[in-house]
Amino acid sequence: MCFIPSSAPSPGISSSTMDHAEFRQRGRQMVDYIADYMESLHLRRVTPDIEPGYLRDLIPYDPPEDSDTWEGIMKDLEKKIMPGMVHWQHPQFHAYFPAGNSYPSILADMLSGLCVGFSWAASPACTELETIVLDWLGKMIGLPDQFLSFTENSVGGGVIQTSASECVLVSLLAARAQAIRKLKQQHPTVEEGVLLSKLMAYCSKEAHSCVEKAAMISFVKLRILEPDERFSLRGATLKEAMDEDRALGLVPFFVSTTLGTTSCCSFDRLDEVGPVCRAADVWLHVDSAYAGNAFICPEFKPLMKGIEYAMSFNMNPNKWMLVNFDCSTMWVRDRFKLTQALVVDPLYLQHNYSDKSIDYRHWGIPLSRRFRSLKLWFVIRSYGVEGLRRYIREHVRLAKRFSTFVEANHKFELMNEVKLGLVCFRLRGTNALNQKLLTNINASGKLHMVPASMNDVFVIRFCVCAQNATEKDILIVKFAEDLLAEEKLPLENKTIEALKEVKVNGAESELAKKNREALRHKRSFFVRMVSDPKLYNPKIVKTLPRTDTNGTDSESEAAASLRSPSILPRSGAAPCPGSVRAPEPTGMVFNPFMLLGRRTQSESAVLRLPCPTIQALLSTPAAAPSAPGQPAAALSGSEPQLTDAEEVMSGKQSLQSSQAAAAEGPPLAEKDI
Repeated sequence: MCFIPSSAPSPGISSSTMDHAEFRQRGRQMVDYIADYMESLHLRRVTPDIEPGYLRDLIPYDPPEDSDTWEGIMKDLEKKIMPGMVHWQHPQFHAYFPAGNSYPSILADMLSGLCVGFSWAASPACTELETIVLDWLGKMIGLPDQFLSFTENSVGGGVIQTSASECVLVSLLAARAQAIRKLKQQHPTVEEGVLLSKLMAYCSKEAHSCVEKAAMISFVKLRILEPDERFSLRGATLKEAMDEDRALGLVPFFVSTTLGTTSCCSFDRLDEVGPVCRAADVWLHVDSAYAGNAFICPEFKPLMKGIEYAMSFNMNPNKWMLVNFDCSTMWVRDRFKLTQALVVDPLYLQHNYSDKSIDYRHWGIPLSRRFRSLKLWFVIRSYGVEGLRRYIREHVRLAKRFSTFVEANHKFELMNEVKLGLVCFRLRGTNALNQKLLTNINASGKLHMVPASMNDVFVIRFCVCAQNATEKDILIVKFAEDLLAEEKLPLENKTIEALKEVKVNGAESELAKKNREALRHKRSFFVRMVSDPKLYNPKIVKTLPRTDTNGTDSESEAAASLRSPSILPRSGAAPCPGSVRAPEPTGMVFNPFMLLGRRTQSESAVLRLPCPTIQALLSTPAAAPSAPGQPAAALSGSEPQLTDAEEVMSGKQSLQSSQAAAAEGPPLAEKDI
């Protein structure tokens, strides 16, 4: 046998392969690059000035046959990749929620790739550190002892998943498995597919879209309920919906609640919803991806009142605890109910210690798992619990400070109760005016925020995100004053000013050139996408609604519903014939069984329309196809048109035939099946 010295390149490996010495050199350079990036981040634009497809012409179509130099790669990183980045750590990034980050976490993440830990035997340290650190974190946020692994007589425990979406999905799968098992005991001769069609899950209109996606994947019906005036799901609303569904022969089995919703950081009433779920033997999941981090502070723990009723709970340290993505933590009251839904145990994965240890491959969807607990361990030890509390409290203080600026300025109005780090505000005026303000803000590249819809009112979300955020001017007032001045400028003055700007001595003036560039960027897909909530799926949304002076959409209800699949039926709307809705519905039902045989997005949009809109579509004759080469409606304020009418109408027959399948008939009984 021939042993090749480590200093010599292996046969078939390029001599330019990075060795230990070069790795040390390049590693130091990369750390310097990251540190320089973070220090100079305030000098960059927050958002990129690019259009979709910008990178296609900058990167070769084919991969390189020969190795490139490290210097060449890093040069292209700065020249080609960085111009297309949204800088989430930028001090003026106020969109979405924070993207947690810190130097201890980044360094720990470098180590996490050194092993793959799907079972105790695959990596004992990876498994055991995760169990210990999840107990640490569970104690920090104040979870009941039943959720901790090392509590005496506890059957609960924690696990790290990739995202909150996966936490919600895994919880729903566990609840579904338990519900099917109970129904199978009551009706042993009924096929599981029929039992599955009876299951009904619930969430609030304010719940994250991942709940709907989890229902789609799990093939269960989902009823989306209206929250109260404070955007909280209430127990009475849930109980009423469950009673209606039981009367239709459906079986409530899962409720997903939210502590700290995405739109306005509202909190569902667990103390009301919990007793309803417990009385009905329904799995209660609590999604607290953002707000859950704040529960490490004693003053915020009352926001989780009612957590003792939960069967599962998740939060994201990679949002607001200085841990970089990905790191979503999840706890269950009974780990055996979770693993019963997910255990697959081939011989090659079995080991002699399975009865004495935890195998996290049974706690989620993937088999292979990264050593994510290292990041939590490094961060908690580096900052200490009190250091993390100071960080969160400072963000909350800054958010409340910003809210006082909003309230003190008569041009603005505050739209949410500021409890943590999110402020929802708007200019006093129409939806169109506020959308224009947000477009101007995002087009500047100096700030980045995204919108939300609160009871059909367009609001702007301001979230404190940067790790070292300060009280520096936000510049929002300046944008607003410029916009209002422009709105009040008489038309003839605008025309004169425009003519003045066009040419100076026959050449385009600098001011005109600057305005043209600004206009081009404001029209760009990226700016429109982050400034208008209806543009997140351009394949469904073909046109923008026009807004009248009262701030309401002036387009037809049917057209608006088609472009906004999340719109719910108004309270008191009559149910569709043959649907699963009872009279006077309190929410919307998503029925995955209606998706069979249809895969286009426009058809999926039809499925989620309010009942009157579906009926209107079914009674409308198919539109004539567009002539070849005829352009689709632009993503602008043109007259609403259904440019994909053929796709919509092609779903009519399958929609009609599936309406009967949506309602499974009388209450479940073997003699009726």
